Amino acid sequence: NRPFPHPGPGESGSRRAGGVYTWEEVQSHCNRNDQWLVIDRKVYDITHWAKGHPGGHRVISHYAGEDATEAFTAFHPNLKFVQKFLKPLLIGELAATEPSQDRNKNAAIIQDFYTLRAQAESEGLFKAQPLFFCLHLGHILLLEALAWLIIWLWGTSWTLTFLCSIMLATAQSQAGWLQHDFGHLSVFKKSSWNHMLHKFVIGHLKGASANWWNHRHFQHHAKPNIFSKDPDVNMLHIFVVGATQPVEASSTKLIFGPPLLIPVYFHIQIIRTMISRRDWVDLAWSMSYYLRYLCCYVPLYGLFGSLALISFVRFLESHWFVWVTQMNHLPMDIDHEKHHDWLTMQLQATCNIEKSSFNDWFSGHLNFQIEHHLFPTMPRHNYHLVAPLVHALCEKHGIPYQVKTMWQGLVDVIRSLKNSGDLWLDAYLHK
Repeated sequence: NRPFPHPGPGESGSRRAGGVYTWEEVQSHCNRNDQWLVIDRKVYDITHWAKGHPGGHRVISHYAGEDATEAFTAFHPNLKFVQKFLKPLLIGELAATEPSQDRNKNAAIIQDFYTLRAQAESEGLFKAQPLFFCLHLGHILLLEALAWLIIWLWGTSWTLTFLCSIMLATAQSQAGWLQHDFGHLSVFKKSSWNHMLHKFVIGHLKGASANWWNHRHFQHHAKPNIFSKDPDVNMLHIFVVGATQPVEASSTKLIFGPPLLIPVYFHIQIIRTMISRRDWVDLAWSMSYYLRYLCCYVPLYGLFGSLALISFVRFLESHWFVWVTQMNHLPMDIDHEKHHDWLTMQLQATCNIEKSSFNDWFSGHLNFQIEHHLFPTMPRHNYHLVAPLVHALCEKHGIPYQVKTMWQGLVDVIRSLKNSGDLWLDAYLHK
């Protein structure tokens, strides 16, 4: 497991562990320099500790002043290991007269979801099948090898180059789904094994950073489709999303870049981030990808040709990634923080795509986006098994559970962007 930081001298600790607090008091400690949160009715001061949080300081700070019990349970596969690091941060507990839930959270939904999670655990749905992930890794490596082999054997014609690009983009996309599995600690029981394979797949097979991905992606899971908290919907430098942001941003000038250059610029930004944070381990993994790629393709295409090839591959891969991930989120509710319970929050921000062998493979099982968001540490091959239980729970509490065809999901992305653009234009013209 990755080491957890310990609070330093003078930081939160046992000297105030006997305190009794109200929700109003907890909620007042929600700014950058003063952060409390609640887990299982215990109150913790995370002000200083958040800076060293292994998942990134932002994801835990998003729950400052709130009950973080459900998020804490969802993100950590080994609760006993993590809980010992909470002890030095304990400052007290909620008053006996205070409810266990804060704000708009539904106690009945929370209890029923807790029961559902316990049932999933008892049925072994959090246990991974190693062969599944080994075969997935094998088909990625096979695609990489075949892409290079056809060029090495038969030359660099336009037809073969295009075929090579398709195979490399497919390998890159599938590696993206696999690194996602390791990043969520859903493959091995030992977190350290997941972290090691995560760095290999996202670093050596994709040229990106594991820490960068963790710090960004966990925010998305903690507060999906919530402005200022989910980085995936903070895209004002490119376009507006949802129904609220276009009106609020009507005075903002939107700047669009050439589509072919966006994925290249994106990877340059990742490298710059690793250097600025002095994340030398991730940088080394990332550089190993580019070194391997250049060694394989420069002798065949030359430097300029190799850079053009990888740019085109990134272009294809980025479209695959964006369309798959956004058809589950972009057409859903995108707004400011509403402080809902875990089930309600995730269902308002996610929907599913119908199950099929192709859809499962093409999307890395993220066609079961609802189940993935509710249980981020569950191995993806078990999503379809827990889905009926989730659907039944949603029906019980009147929470919409949306399932679409792949085609409908893709069309909804375009429709959602058009609606957002129309709202922005109308607000801009009539401001």
